[in-house]
This record gives sequence, C-alpha cells and structure tokens, in this order.
Amino acid sequence: MPETIPTKHLDEVISKHTRDMSGRVAAVTGTTSGTGYVCARELAKRGATVLLLNRESERSASSLKELRDAVPGAELVPVTCDLQDFESVRAAIETIRSSHDRLDVLCNNAGVMALKDRATKDGYDVQMQTNVLSHFLLTKELFALLKASDDGRIVNHSSMARLGPPLEARYFGKNGGDLGGDGTESDGFDGPRWRRYHQTKLANFVFTYGLKEKLEAAGIDNVLAVVAHPGLARTQLQVTTEKSGGMDASSDFMKQAQSQEDGATGIIRGCMDPSAKSGDFFGPERWTGFPKRLPPEEDLVTAANIQTNWDGCEAAVGAFTIG
Repeated sequence: MPETIPTKHLDEVISKHTRDMSGRVAAVTGTTSGTGYVCARELAKRGATVLLLNRESERSASSLKELRDAVPGAELVPVTCDLQDFESVRAAIETIRSSHDRLDVLCNNAGVMALKDRATKDGYDVQMQTNVLSHFLLTKELFALLKASDDGRIVNHSSMARLGPPLEARYFGKNGGDLGGDGTESDGFDGPRWRRYHQTKLANFVFTYGLKEKLEAAGIDNVLAVVAHPGLARTQLQVTTEKSGGMDASSDFMKQAQSQEDGATGIIRGCMDPSAKSGDFFGPERWTGFPKRLPPEEDLVTAANIQTNWDGCEAAVGAFTIG
C-alpha cells in the first residue's frame, strides 16, 4: 500500500453536510485511530464537546494528545471504556450520566475485525461483544440522555461485510471460543473468523432499523437512528487483523483503499448532517467514493434479522424498552 492515500471527499462533506455543533455533546467509541479518530476531530472542530470512549492504553493517551494538538481549546473528554468488558462499559455509562444531563450524539464506531475464536471475560465472542453487544448496552443505558436532546443521533458503523447470510442466534450467545475456530480461507475473506465478523456488521446494520421501528412506534421523533459504512479504508483495523493471522494488509486488494479521512465521512454525515433522517444510510456505493445516502438492502433488514439481533442483545445485556 502507498505511504499516503490522498483524501478526496472530507472537505466537501464538512463544508456541505455538517453544521455548527457548539454546545452539543457527542460520545464516540474507538477514537484512538482510524475513522473514530477522524470523526472525533471533526466534531471537535465544529465545536462539540467530545467524549472519547476507549480502553486505557498508551495509544489512547497518545491519540488524546494528538487530538488536542489538532484542535486547540476543544472540549475533549476521555472516558475509560473497554468494550470487551461489560463492567467497564457500565462504569463508562455512569461516568457520562454523572457529568451530563443530555447527549446529542452517540457514535457506535469502534470495532474489531476477523479476530481469533476467543471469549471475552463475560463469555461472549470477542468480535460480537466489542462490535455489537457493548454498543447495544451503551445505547440503551444512554437513551434517556439522547431523548433529552432536541436532535439526538445514534450512529452505528457497519461495513461491506454486512452482505451475506442472515443472523444466527448462536453468535450472540455465551459461547465465545466455540464458534468455528480461527480459519481463514485462501481468498483471505472467508472462513469462520470472517463469518463471525459478518454477523457483527450485519447486526450493526439491522440494529439501526430495529431502533428506527421502535422509535416510530413510540412516537419519538427527536432521536434518529442512522447507519454508515466506510467502504474500503486504510486504518489500524487491517493492521490488527493481520497480526492475528486474519488477512494480508499489503494485498493488491488493499492497494485500492481510500484514506481513513474518507472512510470516516459516512459517520461524520450521520453525526452532523442537518438533513439526516432516521434510517439514513451513508457511505460509498461500493468500496470507495463519496458518502451518499444509500438505500438499505431489503433482504438484510428483514423482520427475522431485526428480531434475532434485538433478542440476542437483550439476552446479553438486558431489556431495552423504548417509550
């Protein structure tokens, strides 16, 4: 892959598809690098107070310094939150509740990709807990703060990996480490670890439409459920996956990637586009390009997929009643 990938779309998105965020509070998961870092930076530039939800690490400390250098004077607030540990997520929720009576944006950005078949301390698949279950927990427990906003946004991050077979309840269960093993097929994007990843990205996608349905049924129109996908963007995600044997981050395929800045433009639109509506889906039409408003694939947002996701998440972290 080239050392630098030109950024083509970020400036247009910022100038035409965002608004002043002064006085607003946004929480973003996974801001130490990649799309989350870019989204947090751009939210801060537009005036938002940004809560940075990350595990404690040298990388999170370093990225916080970089963000503060990039946006001097910005309100950037680190909140310790390990998405692979429900206790840590609940502690982060209490931290936010104790210091804020309103939340305007919750960007469920963080994710891991194609990791080995391992259980978290809570017993769930490491990908499912990180990408899906903990974000469901954050959303349900912070929903009252989002409802207090005049324009609350729940922004979920899916990917092209959403495409594929329907959700299966077993991937949501307390059976991490017993979901097919560590294999990767010869083409690099198949095998058990990638099937687990697909389940999580499809779950992120249909969570949005489950939320949209429940918000509409409850007559709540001041909270939007939005989803985005980054296309093929070069971020730390590929590096982490490569280290665990999941893919070749230097492949010809990855040479087609767009920058992390352009990869972040979908969630940036979700967080800040003044014209956004519940159910909007932002991203490039295929692997790269401008983050358009896309139609959701009807064969993905089925009642069965939505119910499997909702039931699986509630079984793991408790009931989420919207009303």
